[in-house]
Amino acid sequence: MRNSPGRGSKLDPEGAPPRPPPPAFPPPGHSGNSDAPLAGVSSAFITAATRRVARRWSDEAAASGAPLSGSDHDVVAGLLAALALALDQQRPGYVTQLLPRPAAGLGHRLVEMLQSELLRAWSESPVPAQPSAILGTLNALEEVRKTIDRNEARQFETVLNGVQGLELLVEVIHDLRSPLTSILFLAETLQRGQSGDVNPVQHRQLGLIYSAALGLSSVVSDAIELARGGEELADRELIPYSVGELFESVQGIVRPLAEEKGLSLRFRGPDVDRRLGHPVALSRVLLNLTTNSIKFTEQGFVEIACEDRPEGRVVFSVQDTGPGVNPEALSSLFQPFRRTPGRTGYCFSGTGLGLAICRKLVEAQGSTLRLETRPGWGTRFFFELDLPAHAPALTPAPPPAAAPAPPATARTR
Repeated sequence: MRNSPGRGSKLDPEGAPPRPPPPAFPPPGHSGNSDAPLAGVSSAFITAATRRVARRWSDEAAASGAPLSGSDHDVVAGLLAALALALDQQRPGYVTQLLPRPAAGLGHRLVEMLQSELLRAWSESPVPAQPSAILGTLNALEEVRKTIDRNEARQFETVLNGVQGLELLVEVIHDLRSPLTSILFLAETLQRGQSGDVNPVQHRQLGLIYSAALGLSSVVSDAIELARGGEELADRELIPYSVGELFESVQGIVRPLAEEKGLSLRFRGPDVDRRLGHPVALSRVLLNLTTNSIKFTEQGFVEIACEDRPEGRVVFSVQDTGPGVNPEALSSLFQPFRRTPGRTGYCFSGTGLGLAICRKLVEAQGSTLRLETRPGWGTRFFFELDLPAHAPALTPAPPPAAAPAPPATARTR
């Protein structure tokens, strides 16, 4: 008959005691009966296996030249006792009640060692164990392993949901930005042959490297922008810029992606090239939309256009000849961190970060990001902006220089 927790002890939802069980083996420098039964454990097989794991752990630590300290010993001993009790009582929640909580890696290692020692105990026993008992113990061991995983996931979730969770996420993302930027620069330099000739196969491979790095870099930028609010304009004041030069910048970045897929890139600029607006935000929106269109278009073209409208307004659009957007995905298309399993052919972003940032940046410029899509026709994202024409101020011409006096002629007598 199994022992139950002591009377009056406070139980968790699974019946686990709030305090860890007694140590599985005596600490270094202390005498103790290593063959004494473990408190609350009725199975001789589990007791013997746990004792052997304890001795193995101590022996391996000593052999490595770093014997266990008293505090480390207490952690291992407490976790082993909790594992043994969890198996015997079939209550995996016991392993999550220890304070301080042991590392998940330590828990997994001890579970593996305990499993191997259990198999050894059963194989060496003169009396064969009942198959049902073996399966029950192994199933309980697997539940313990799952409980350790779930507990680790909850701890990580708690950290992310805490006050410093957002700061931690942004810091990790920032660490990705510099190496990705270096990869993009080096891949483009090699692909253009600036470091020597490349053959067609190498050219294609460099295109793949560039495409992958650009995709990761876009996710990094979008995540950082979303963490900051996603609607801050880098250039708050209206500044003059060239739409044609902005298009050339976007083309230079996405060209390797389009060439890799055999897609045609088209650009249509307005009649008036010089405008007043927010070129940094506009460039980010067009780059993100163009990258997505190339990613989900297998043949045909991607077109970036700027069409004139009355009173200084223009319509920017990015159109592709892809499969179109699934109508079921339209309601959540602009939501960040959305999941659309099984719909990779229609989803424009695995996380939704890109379109969420585009929408916020377009709204910050006083407009709304819209789309039209049809199966077999493709998808067109568009938005209208007020971009006044910018004519460089004409500086007055300097006054003409006074005509030099004619050279004096020598008088003749």
